[in-house]
Amino acid sequence: METENTPLYSSKEEVVARVQALAAGTTSGDKQEIDLLKSLYYKFHNQEVIAARQAFIDGGGEADAFIPAIDTLEPQFREAIQTLRQRRAEEMQRLEQERVKNLDRKLDILERIKEMALTPEDAAKNFSEFKQLQASFKEGGPVPPERATEIWKNYQLYCEQFYDLLKMGHEMREYDFRKNLEQKLLLCQRAEALADVEDVLSAFDTLQHLHQEWKEIGPVEKELREDLWNRFKTASTVINKRHQAYYDAIKAEEEENLRKKEALCEKVEAVDTAPLSTFAEWDAIAKDIQAMQLEWRNIGRAPQKDNQAVYERFRTACDKFFTAKQAYFKAVKANISEALEKRRALVEKAEALKDSQQWKETAEALIRLQKEWKELAAAPRKQSEQLWLRFKAACDAFFEARKANWEETRQQREADREAFRARAKEHKEKVEARAQKHAEHIQELIDGDRQKLKRAYDAIRAELQNYENNIGFLTAASKKGNSLIDQTQKKIDTLRKDLEQIARKLKES
Repeated sequence: METENTPLYSSKEEVVARVQALAAGTTSGDKQEIDLLKSLYYKFHNQEVIAARQAFIDGGGEADAFIPAIDTLEPQFREAIQTLRQRRAEEMQRLEQERVKNLDRKLDILERIKEMALTPEDAAKNFSEFKQLQASFKEGGPVPPERATEIWKNYQLYCEQFYDLLKMGHEMREYDFRKNLEQKLLLCQRAEALADVEDVLSAFDTLQHLHQEWKEIGPVEKELREDLWNRFKTASTVINKRHQAYYDAIKAEEEENLRKKEALCEKVEAVDTAPLSTFAEWDAIAKDIQAMQLEWRNIGRAPQKDNQAVYERFRTACDKFFTAKQAYFKAVKANISEALEKRRALVEKAEALKDSQQWKETAEALIRLQKEWKELAAAPRKQSEQLWLRFKAACDAFFEARKANWEETRQQREADREAFRARAKEHKEKVEARAQKHAEHIQELIDGDRQKLKRAYDAIRAELQNYENNIGFLTAASKKGNSLIDQTQKKIDTLRKDLEQIARKLKES
């Protein structure tokens, strides 16, 4: 969380410059500031990655194929942070060692004051040493935190015991109390002034130093002790509440961040990939998830105990979707490749048949290929259209050749029919002439004697046989029938009637 007096940084370069400046110094820097700098650095870094990914997608690239550029500032940033981290560790180690030494010195001082407090007869004589011990205790520095309260209480106890046993003039005792009172009143004022310090962390840190000074100051008059301590404690409570509120706000913000991140996890986990059946549908969901990833990066940290777990949950849900998307795209591309190969195979078969003159068999084969083409799976339009044009050209070439062949055959048949009509007409004229001649001859025979009737009978019978043979020829040559056949049949019927008439004449004669 940034406070009002926290420096503002507008770029990753500014953050790196500040961290390097701290690393170039002699201290480990303020932990709160360093944590803020780390948070800002990776916030700027993530924003750059997101912007680069979006530019890659806008330029036609697939989101799964995006690879972030190497961050050239990160090695410098990490090196500076490592320097500060190592320096802080060394400082903490030195501070701990110094606190242990201070503890040993103060324990020795307390032990001596305790001894002095047990010998009332020597109290006045030891007063000068007692004051030196007090000064040494105050200058002794901090001790390990877990021992600080114990040491301070024992110091107060032994000092009060010494004063109680001290048989010296009232003025000396009053002077010491008055001096201590002045120092503690000043500490109360300084503690109360911290309420106006805007930097909560700085105010809290200063308060800890004031408490340390309070512990090192000797007692005041007994009747003033409680009121004075209550004043100092009241001023401290104000700072402590602000400090607690500061971290409560951070905790509340982190808890809210956790709720937001859990909601994003639920949204990604609820994505159902089963109905997705097109590239566009997958890409639409992918853009939604990428938007949620951007939202995630802008939320901020969750509580430390939950931050890693919720991140793993979100990443797992996102990875599940993009893995499924990649598998779908891979399968579809394989199907597309297979569909194109099948089309190429059909094209090659059609092109191999386009020059065939086996009209019936080849036509049936090409029709089967056309049916297979219609049943093929979808393929990229551009490549599929190119193959279709080749396939259609091969089919058209064959069927146009077959059509031309049929036209030639039709013309030949028409010429044959015309020739047949001419021959039939000529035959018809001959038949009619012979029929007329026979009719006249028959009429003559009817009027003649029996011998002539017999010859006429034989002639008509022979003629009838000839017509019956001719009608068989005409019927075989023309399956649909025509007027010439009808006329010939009529002549046959007439000859039969004539033959029957002559037969009656012969029977009567």
